[in-house]
Amino acid sequence: MPKRNPQAERDVATLEKVKVAQPRLYEVVLHNDDYTTQVFVVYILMKFFHHDSATANEIMLNVHTKGSGVAGVYPRDLAETKAKQVVTFARQHEMPLECSVRRQSC
Repeated sequence: MPKRNPQAERDVATLEKVKVAQPRLYEVVLHNDDYTTQVFVVYILMKFFHHDSATANEIMLNVHTKGSGVAGVYPRDLAETKAKQVVTFARQHEMPLECSVRRQSC
């Protein structure tokens, strides 16, 4: 049986920690319009962004009263995918809901 070298094993086990930059995050924003129903916006928030009913209603009220509301925050690719899914789903249901993606401010 070969002799163990504790010092060499400790050196191998102690690897440099590499700093990995966090990806930039992007907000998926829903925009108010005169035709999309509030119920539909709540449904979108629950279906695509997995918010509970209370949170979805709060975001919907922001969309309704302030003109827009942040549905979720994701890395860019995921944010763009969710925005496309929302617009596609809205058009399939004859709703003009608009959805955009913007870089999150730090």
